[in-house]
Amino acid sequence: MASFSHLSTLIFFSFFIILLIINTSSSSASSDNYNTNNNNNNNNVTVSIYYETLCPYCADFIVNHLSKVFDNGLISIINLRLVPWGNAFTQQNGTVSCQHGPDECFLNTIDACTITIYPDAHRHFRFVRCIEQKAMNNKIKEWTNCFDMSGLGKVPIDCYKSGYGNSLDQKFAKETSQLNPPHRFVPWVVVNNQALQEDFENFMSYICKAYQGPQLPDTCRSVQITNESLEMASITDKVCYTN
Repeated sequence: MASFSHLSTLIFFSFFIILLIINTSSSSASSDNYNTNNNNNNNNVTVSIYYETLCPYCADFIVNHLSKVFDNGLISIINLRLVPWGNAFTQQNGTVSCQHGPDECFLNTIDACTITIYPDAHRHFRFVRCIEQKAMNNKIKEWTNCFDMSGLGKVPIDCYKSGYGNSLDQKFAKETSQLNPPHRFVPWVVVNNQALQEDFENFMSYICKAYQGPQLPDTCRSVQITNESLEMASITDKVCYTN
């Protein structure tokens, strides 16, 4: 019986890996234009967002601020990276503890799976934004509706159940722990390796300032970019601090 159980587990895991490869390949193929205009452009600005799914301030930033780059065209000069770990930590017994409880740990992993399986930022951001919108509206139990809303398959659930999501969690945990300077709160925004710290809501100014490409997006003309505005960090309590 033990051998049969082991064989069943192996078959399921192998089936999941095949699904993962198929979905990742499909995502890559359907997003060739995106990759050409973004990930493969050396002039693009790398923007990394370190967050946790149930921090209300991460939700506000993602829904009401970060989403604007998809509307105003700034995404065309951005390599956007979402890192769902935040202020979580791994205990000595190997279990993960999250700032806002087990539901946050679960959704962090679902986000990690979704981001990995659907690498096109346009596709996985729709899902992540939907999750955060649900959190803001106290409807997080309806999170599975975000698959239909974003037009994505439910392979991330298989990713979670298979245990592969745990490996992704640890990858993002390691990256977060190696931040320099260390993150003190989330959302923690890094633009071309520069941590914006308390000035994270002005991230678009930093993106426009950092961009070295041939043509600056029209949006940047409406963003005030002065040394004074970039050097003066706005102090805010709209963050989830590390414990």
